[in-house]
Amino acid sequence: MVVKRPQVAVAVLVPVLVMFGIGLWGIDRGGMWRDEAVTFQVARRSLPQIWQLLHSVDAVHGLYYLLMHPVLALHPGEVALRLPSLCAAAATAGLVAALGARLARPRVGLWAGLLYAVTPMAGHFAQEGRSYALVAAGVAASTLLLARAVTADVGGDGTGGGDEDQEDVPVGRLARHARVVGWCAYGGVVAVTVLLHEFAVLILLAHAATLALARMPRRVWRDWACAAGAVLLVLLPLALVSSGQAEQVAWLRPPGGGTVERLLRSFTGPTQLVLGPYLLLIALALRHPFTPPARRGELSVPTVALPLLLLPPAALIAVSRHWPLYDDRYVLYALAGAPLLAAAGAERLVLAARRVGLARREADGLMRGGLGGAPDPASDAGPGLGPDSDRGPGSGLVRGVRVPYAATLAGVLTITLAFVSQLPVLREDRDPARRPDNLAVVSAAAAQRMDPGDPVLFLPSLGRRSALAYPKGFHGTRDIALEEPAPVSGTLYGRETGPDELRRRLAGLDRVWVVAEPYALKPAWYPSDPTERVKLTVVGEEFVPRAEFVRKGSILRLYVRRAPAM
Repeated sequence: MVVKRPQVAVAVLVPVLVMFGIGLWGIDRGGMWRDEAVTFQVARRSLPQIWQLLHSVDAVHGLYYLLMHPVLALHPGEVALRLPSLCAAAATAGLVAALGARLARPRVGLWAGLLYAVTPMAGHFAQEGRSYALVAAGVAASTLLLARAVTADVGGDGTGGGDEDQEDVPVGRLARHARVVGWCAYGGVVAVTVLLHEFAVLILLAHAATLALARMPRRVWRDWACAAGAVLLVLLPLALVSSGQAEQVAWLRPPGGGTVERLLRSFTGPTQLVLGPYLLLIALALRHPFTPPARRGELSVPTVALPLLLLPPAALIAVSRHWPLYDDRYVLYALAGAPLLAAAGAERLVLAARRVGLARREADGLMRGGLGGAPDPASDAGPGLGPDSDRGPGSGLVRGVRVPYAATLAGVLTITLAFVSQLPVLREDRDPARRPDNLAVVSAAAAQRMDPGDPVLFLPSLGRRSALAYPKGFHGTRDIALEEPAPVSGTLYGRETGPDELRRRLAGLDRVWVVAEPYALKPAWYPSDPTERVKLTVVGEEFVPRAEFVRKGSILRLYVRRAPAM
């Protein structure tokens, strides 16, 4: 089959535009949640202040903050905060399409890219001001570069074989240069990706499995090992620093019984109408997936997509049973494997249907010939009408009339129906209430009810994130416990005063606003920090609540001093 560049360009560009359009829909949802607020306030600090912060916390996101620094310097707003993620998600859809086109044919790439674009999980993180969409783009790019590097390494003609004598075959200067450039590009992209988030290093495990399944020759393994070793060396300093900040993931719990099912639905689609056909197409793609190819060293969709889909989540879930590190967002990049497999399964279905149709037409022609009739030219499976004919991918016959790209258009229509069936899910995801909290609402409530000069106590100190993300709502109020602001102190939420000084400050107050996390007001909560304990003790013993305003993720409560006992 001859693949024309315009076909590949269309197959890549259409998913990019669709993903960009879906991600742009409702991107300004009217509020940041806590994780986005961290990105927003840290990335707007000066570079020395960001560097100071990373020595104590959030080193795993350091490169992302540095990349976001110039973006938010140009325009510090919520849309600008999420725009890099949107662009990365659109690029990922295009890269998935490029992978499908390279490993199979353009229409497989088109279907895979569109399936990625309409998946609610991809749309969710396209509107998230965090690094996960960028990591997914890096993984997709590195996987495409792996396919290209392998092609250059085996000579581009599929004669990579496994003979040991191949090492002695003279290789031209241009071929050697292409090999070096290909593997350097692959290693560079993987290195940047793992610096964006260190759990992306699991992609090396998936890529190693791909090489093993494709029975790559020794030279490919040697070059890949050099690139992977360089990546690990680059990652090592970050891993050492972040291991000392392990308390940041102390909130994670071991994966439960529903973890795998939840991830499966996130990858394929949460609605039953999409899930069933999706899994059926994946099963079709995996039917005898690893039959030895005609030439050793060739990559296929299953050998690339299946390890990408399974191994990173499986490895992280396995580790998390003993050392909790797993969250769905950390393996977002593995999502790319699912649409690739589904598209490959759809291609097998189309080819099987075409073979059945050709056999039927041949049988009809033979019957007519046997009855003395002339053979039907439309049923003649002569040159140009077989499964690998040059009619063009997706050609078909509708009532004897040739319809170019009928199968391709049928696949696009099916994906459109899947998108329509998931519209309620996508619409619901654009509701700010779907996030754990909305700090804009908290700040607005503070602006309505607090007067200039009112003292405010944040319980615990991380409750200060609403004031850091939306300071206008707290303008003029007094942060009674703050000793040193967050940017100056090199912390996320600022450095608070000691317990004795806080007691002295509270002693002179007749009223105080408490902005609290819901768990902090429960009797069972006992903080380890002495300043936090003083907040609870003094407010509980010397003040009584006068008014309360509950917002998702936060509670604003006005306390007034108890009347003296008579």
